[in-house]
Amino acid sequence: MIPEDVYLTSGVHIGTQQKSADMKEFIFKVRSDGLYVLDVKKTDERLRIAAKFLSRFDPQRILIVSARQYGQKPAKIFAKAIGAMVVAGRFVPGSLTNPILPKFVEPEVLFVTDPAADEQALKEALNVGIPIVGVCDANNETKYVDLVIPSNNKGRRALATIYWLLTREVLKAKGQLPGDEDFKMTVDEFEASL
Repeated sequence: MIPEDVYLTSGVHIGTQQKSADMKEFIFKVRSDGLYVLDVKKTDERLRIAAKFLSRFDPQRILIVSARQYGQKPAKIFAKAIGAMVVAGRFVPGSLTNPILPKFVEPEVLFVTDPAADEQALKEALNVGIPIVGVCDANNETKYVDLVIPSNNKGRRALATIYWLLTREVLKAKGQLPGDEDFKMTVDEFEASL
């Protein structure tokens, strides 16, 4: 979807120093400093699949969650661009399971920026039986994530790049964007400020 070097310069491939067994298939190699490097070809492939999958839902029934600081701004922009719901910051326990809560929502699909940081939302999505799409780093456990997007989910630029691409691809899949050249937003607009 974008040149490989763009993924690399934005740090999408930079994993962690621990890897989970779940993420083994997405690891490209391990560097001499012990850092696991993710396979950007698989990231690219999974982004395409995720965009097609998300485009099948009514955007108002998609919930995007990001407890991670650097994921909050891109998550909000993505949600606004496609018309989805977003929880950026603290996820209130019971938001998906307790109908008397003022912030109760009934999404048909959950998108998490980090399955570990967004664990409460993930547990509740499991509880109500909706599919979960997640941006997963080398150390994430993915047993409850239905669709894994392997990527650095801690880096500012990496998250901006992932959300920017997802926004473009979902809009294209929905027929709201004719081609890549018609997408006027930039990765910089998605990047959280320091």
